[in-house]
Amino acid sequence: MNKLNISGFIIVSILFVSAITIQIELETKSFFNDKVELKIPKEFQIMSEERIKVKYPSENRPTLIYTDTTGGINVALNLTSSKASQGLIPSYKDYLLKAMKDQYPTAKWKSDGVADINGRKVAYLELITPGVDTKIYNLMFFTDVDGKLLLCTFNCTKSSLEEWAPTAKEIMYSLKVK
Repeated sequence: MNKLNISGFIIVSILFVSAITIQIELETKSFFNDKVELKIPKEFQIMSEERIKVKYPSENRPTLIYTDTTGGINVALNLTSSKASQGLIPSYKDYLLKAMKDQYPTAKWKSDGVADINGRKVAYLELITPGVDTKIYNLMFFTDVDGKLLLCTFNCTKSSLEEWAPTAKEIMYSLKVK
C-alpha cells in the first residue's frame, strides 16, 4: 500500500511539473517617436550593430532588433519607406505571402491573414523556414504608420517554438499605433 501511494505521488508530481508553462514577462516599449507601442520580452536587449551585420548581411536590415542573450530569439521592427495605408494592408499580405513562398518553397506554413488588432488592420504570416543549421519559426506582422509600412518579425529556432509561439502571438496582439 505504501508503494502505491508513493507511485501515485510521483505520477501526480510529474503531471503537475509538465503542466507548468514558462511565463515570459513582457514590457511595453514605445518606438518611432512614440507612434508605436509593442510588448517586448523584459530580458531582451537591443542587438549590437556588429551582430546585426552578421545576422542580416544584406543592406535591407530591420531598423531595430531586440534579442535574447544568445541572439537566437528576436523581435525586429522596420519602418520601411514603402507607402502604406489601412486599405493596402490586405494587398501587402498577398504580395509578401507570394514573395515568401517564392523565396522559401520548402517552408512549412502555419497561418496567414489580416486581423483587427487594437482597431487596426494588421496582416501576418506565420511559417517555419530553413536556416543554416536549423529550422526557424517566423511570425511576421505588418501595418501602416504615418503612411509607411511597419514590418515586425518575431523569430526563434523550431526547437524553441512550443515555448515561444504563444509569446510571439501575444507580442503581435500588443501592437498599438497612435
